[in-house]
Amino acid sequence: MRFSVRPLRWSTLVLAGFLAACGDDGDGGTEPPPPTLQAPTGVQAQATSATTARITWTAAANATSYLVQRATAGGSYQTVGNPAGVSFDDTGLAPQTGYRYQVASVSGSTSSGFSSEATITTPAAPTPTIEVTSDITSDVFWTADNVYVLKGFIHVANGARLLIQAGTKIVGDFNTVGSSLFVLRGSRIIAEGTADKPIVFTSSREPGQRQAGDWGGLIIVGNGIINRGVPVILEGSGTGPTNPAIDYAGGIDNGSSSGVLKYVRIEFAGYATAPDAELNSLTMAAVGSGTQVEYVQTLNGLDDSFEWFGGAVDAKYLVSYNSGDDHFDASEGYVGRVQHAVAYQTRTVVPRPAAGNVSQDPQGLENDGCAGANCTNGQNSTPLTVPMFANLTVVGPPSTVTNSSGNIGMMLRRGTGGFYLNSVVTRWSRAGMSLRDQPTLDRIANGDLVLKNQLFTEVPVVCQPQTGSTVQGCIDLPANGITSELATTATSLFLGLPAGEPANAAALDWTPTATSPAGSGGLNAFTGSIATKAGGFVTPTSYRGAAGTTTAKWWAGWTNFAVN
Repeated sequence: MRFSVRPLRWSTLVLAGFLAACGDDGDGGTEPPPPTLQAPTGVQAQATSATTARITWTAAANATSYLVQRATAGGSYQTVGNPAGVSFDDTGLAPQTGYRYQVASVSGSTSSGFSSEATITTPAAPTPTIEVTSDITSDVFWTADNVYVLKGFIHVANGARLLIQAGTKIVGDFNTVGSSLFVLRGSRIIAEGTADKPIVFTSSREPGQRQAGDWGGLIIVGNGIINRGVPVILEGSGTGPTNPAIDYAGGIDNGSSSGVLKYVRIEFAGYATAPDAELNSLTMAAVGSGTQVEYVQTLNGLDDSFEWFGGAVDAKYLVSYNSGDDHFDASEGYVGRVQHAVAYQTRTVVPRPAAGNVSQDPQGLENDGCAGANCTNGQNSTPLTVPMFANLTVVGPPSTVTNSSGNIGMMLRRGTGGFYLNSVVTRWSRAGMSLRDQPTLDRIANGDLVLKNQLFTEVPVVCQPQTGSTVQGCIDLPANGITSELATTATSLFLGLPAGEPANAAALDWTPTATSPAGSGGLNAFTGSIATKAGGFVTPTSYRGAAGTTTAKWWAGWTNFAVN
């Protein structure tokens, strides 16, 4: 048999080339497929500002880049980036908005599925600050979309009105001496907050660093009447060219208006503009009854929390927490009315260095007739100090907090009068009440000093015993419906009152417990001079203290009980 070799035909060459193009490696095999891509793992998202976010993940094998997609909480995904690395910075976001992110791996024209979602919510945008460096002499409106920084002694003067929107924050600059706000006679402040949007005056320092005396305070000077003759220079004023002396004597109209304070907090105030001249958290000097004061809290001030010098302004729903001196202090012919108020002390406040001193004789309530220069007739100066304080809850510090003097729930002295009704005075280490000076006793005799239906607990004695010619002893307690359950503790009276610092401010509750003596025993009908003084402003209650067992928790939602 014979064999012959024939030359390859053209068709055979074409087939060989086609097979080579199709991946024939000469031994019948093919090229390996592209590598498999997995979605990246460990995807995390973090808001880095109100408008930016950083997305990170763990590198995926064989990936040369990544595809980043973003969606709003209820929206569709859109591609926002294609980085080569394992992080991506997203921009142009909206403040206070929720976002979702997913990431896919990419290699050439191949991409993986997407990762599991990572979510964020961007924070609110920083609030712009406006520095207030000069007096306000024409009408101005402060809005909640700014923070206003008081730098120095700021006066609302020349008949101007300062209008403040609900939710606005005003800070006293820690680094500027005497930062404070004075509303002078003839001018007005219209500060109307709400329970969910209170207006807050506070320190410029961050929470956790704030201290009593970080800034000055809020001072209102009205056209009301006082019992001292001109001049009477406002404490804390007159210390230099930027802080001129303010004379608040000479007012003629107890019905005048200095504006509105409603749902307002005043925190960490009380800076001393001179030695022993600390400003109060809220000073009301000769303020008239046309002024509205409701739902106001002071917090960790270095001097008095609320101080009235004459005038006739009424007030309801007040809270004083941790005062450097007295919680409520009235003198110089104050004839206004206060109902539903809380004074609550848990510690000795810690002042800012070189800002002033804590008082050595702090009291719950301290009322005087007249003392000092220019009293028209000494302690008998007219108009007499004859306020009405009804439905107070006045709680002193725990036994671990001591003072060299003070620590008396109600100090009535120097010829003061007044109507004191339906209140609870508890946890004061020296006495529940002290009646001092003969003119004060004279007020009882002539009907200008009336104490009715008060409850005293956790005090060593109701009245400081008679001593010398100053301390005058007590009154007939049963005849005036005054109850003394001295062994009953302050914490047992109310639904939410801790023995020390409140760990949760929202849990504080001044509602009497079901068995509390504060839930009953109130003077529930007014007659005679009490009814005349109460007018339509103060209403009788069957309970004693700032709230009853079924009344609204009027302090809830807008108050603050921070230590620093």
